[in-house]
Amino acid sequence: MSTALPPRIDVHSHFLPPDYHDALMSNGHEKVDGMPGIPPWSETAHLDMMKTANVTKSMLSISSPGTHIVPGKDILGRSLTRHCNAFAADLKKRHPDKFGFWASLPLPDVGAAMTEIDVAIEEGADGFGLMTNYHGVYLGSSLLDGVFDKLNSVGATVFIHPTKPCAFEYGRTTETLPFGDQYPIPMFEFLFDTARAFVNLFLSGTVERCPRIRFIIPHCGGCMPPLFTRFVRFSSVVPGGLVLQPQDVRRQLNEQFYFDLAGLAFDGVAGGQGQLKALVEGLEIRSERLLYGSDFPFTQTKFVKDFAERMKDGLEHLFGEEDREGIYERNAVKLLEETKLR
Repeated sequence: MSTALPPRIDVHSHFLPPDYHDALMSNGHEKVDGMPGIPPWSETAHLDMMKTANVTKSMLSISSPGTHIVPGKDILGRSLTRHCNAFAADLKKRHPDKFGFWASLPLPDVGAAMTEIDVAIEEGADGFGLMTNYHGVYLGSSLLDGVFDKLNSVGATVFIHPTKPCAFEYGRTTETLPFGDQYPIPMFEFLFDTARAFVNLFLSGTVERCPRIRFIIPHCGGCMPPLFTRFVRFSSVVPGGLVLQPQDVRRQLNEQFYFDLAGLAFDGVAGGQGQLKALVEGLEIRSERLLYGSDFPFTQTKFVKDFAERMKDGLEHLFGEEDREGIYERNAVKLLEETKLR
């Protein structure tokens, strides 16, 4: 264990059970999201990463493409979701101090998702991990209102993870990738899709309607920060849609939203420059709304360690010691205690 790295709770950490890996391989996701391949994962490797990066607890979730991996194949989506959630629940049961989990939902199969919410809570889920879109049905869509109303009724934490941008029209799903397979989707399309889901949650009225949900937005907000003022102010310029009040949106941002620091939160040189600084200074996000994330195993252990060391330096330039301790552990502890589902 590197004693130089402060202890931390990892809210953005993935797992790939063997059956899920096999399902990806046999259903067209051999090079998931345009990456070279599906990363290997095991319980042992995950625990080794935690030792290397001084992670005291990992909140496990399924990454893109989620558990409903083929449009129209609802039975496959239900079985994969149940398998992954049961697998995570067992890990938490065997290592309660090391693992928690954000349960998956088999969306856009709304009926099955409503049932799975109850089952996952009974199994000990700490919250729910949702994709930014499900075959083109974006978070905030009226098709998902019942699911969000139920999540609101139980006061759930919703961890959001980006996936491939898609459109859903006339009952069909279409990929919306202007560059095709020229670039890996996580390189920048993930950040755009995070912004789309974030904006739609506000403009659809979902955030206002669901005040008990706590949202975790990944990768320092993706491409949302520079769009924030525009979409909020624009809502009052063009008639016909929901008009957002800046003071209300900022209040909701500081009451319902958290941002994780997974990925490249800082640029390659020393100091506080980079994506996180743009978020906290541009939107005046308090340190209490920030959480640590590793993105393991899609970020390999050696890079988890490299990014953690760069983060240590970067956070020391942006925050005092007490704020840094909150970002690494205390904020996550408080969130988990306040939104406990059982």
